[in-house]
Amino acid sequence: MTSLYEVQYHLKILEFSLLVLHFSRSDKQKGREGMKRNTSFSLLFFLSLLVIFFVTFSIISVEARKTNSMKKLHKRHKDSHSSNGHTRWSHSPCPTPTPRPYYGPQGSTFDVLSFGAKGNGVSDDSEALLAAWKGACKVAGATVKIPAQLKFLIKPVTLQGPCMPDLTLQIDGTLLAPPEASSWPKSSLFQWINFKWVQNFTIKGSGTVDGQGCNWWSSSEFYDIQVKLPQNHIQAIRFYSSNFVTVRDIRIINSPLCHLKFDNSNGIKVDNITISSPENSPNTDGIHLQNTHDVEIQRSIIETGDDCISIQTGCSNIHVHHINCGPGHGISLGGLGKDKSVACVSDITVEDISMKNTLYGARIKTWQGGIGMVKNVSFSRIQVYEVMFPIMIDQYYCDKQICKNQTGTVVISGVKFDKISGTYGMQPVHLACSNSIPCTDVDLTDIQLSPSAKYRGLQQTVCWNSYGKSQGPLLPSSIDYCLRSGGGLIKRIARSHDRVCY
Repeated sequence: MTSLYEVQYHLKILEFSLLVLHFSRSDKQKGREGMKRNTSFSLLFFLSLLVIFFVTFSIISVEARKTNSMKKLHKRHKDSHSSNGHTRWSHSPCPTPTPRPYYGPQGSTFDVLSFGAKGNGVSDDSEALLAAWKGACKVAGATVKIPAQLKFLIKPVTLQGPCMPDLTLQIDGTLLAPPEASSWPKSSLFQWINFKWVQNFTIKGSGTVDGQGCNWWSSSEFYDIQVKLPQNHIQAIRFYSSNFVTVRDIRIINSPLCHLKFDNSNGIKVDNITISSPENSPNTDGIHLQNTHDVEIQRSIIETGDDCISIQTGCSNIHVHHINCGPGHGISLGGLGKDKSVACVSDITVEDISMKNTLYGARIKTWQGGIGMVKNVSFSRIQVYEVMFPIMIDQYYCDKQICKNQTGTVVISGVKFDKISGTYGMQPVHLACSNSIPCTDVDLTDIQLSPSAKYRGLQQTVCWNSYGKSQGPLLPSSIDYCLRSGGGLIKRIARSHDRVCY
């Protein structure tokens, strides 16, 4: 291609040639042409301009034709690529690479499917749950997601903290325990899903935690395990040494034994959950509290083969309200003081409860020979329907046919039964306090209990070694004569046992 510099070079040569021609004329010619000098010079200058214009136009025309030919060639090349189904050229001559599949968390949500879970109810998804937990544990406000409409088989696992605050386990699908007792590792018979050292943690969702306990209850191996292990030590969900925990909205069903346990924990809230197992399923407590403080359990439905709520030693400041309980064994404090152990329970409020077809209603049970104290307990506004024993204190609790009589006892003082009404199956009030140290400050207020037409239970109440007061209206009328008055010396003896706990 001819450049602009080459054009300028040719013009300079032409201009120099004309100047040489002009100055080479002889002096003779100058003399003869004196008169015609101006005319000749003008004609020569005009011819020079024509030559310059012609040369310049020729060069430009050639360059224009070359440029146009290159454009047409380039267009044909692009059209050829387009006709073969290829993308026209862009700034990047290479195609955009296909993104690789992403298996990590989406923001602060850690879906177990993203960590390899299958969700078919058969494959073992335990490792996926653990991986999702470990990832979420490091992120403040993170969520471990169990997606809806899928079933995840989970073997016994421990989900351990401490974690960043405000961690959530969102259960919208179903978690399944191993169905056979033999498939549980011998080292993990105490709990299925164990939460340890978690703080500011929430379990919520529309899903289900299924312990698949039906095979356990009918297995002879299960009864061998119960003999070897302490009662209620197989839990579907257990929290150990955890603070500010909320469990809400989920369903927990068919645990081999206890469904939900809090041990050595503080600041617990349970709201709007459903716990369910068959009436004949053995030792399937709903909620079990031990060495735990500052608890609220509310607006929940609990149907089990044992206590709907069991409050054990080391518990204080417990508020239970608006619970539908039954079938089951009611709401119980204890058993306390087994094997001469120390038991301390205080500041318990149970109110606005509905109990239907339960063995017991509001109950305190202690073993003979125990040490410690139960104080400041209130059961109020409880509606019972065909409950066998609506009101009970039993300081001779025994889970065998015969238990040895012992003199020591867990002292009971400051217990109120208020506004308890409905129908009973066996006995309206049963207060059997220790021979060694009576129960003191027991109040029976506004009790309205009628025998069930189905069972036609006894009208007579049982009050043994119980001190306190009763206030009407009272039904049956025998309640009015149940409690002893006075007992100043007994109260002083009872307060001396308070030092063991507080």
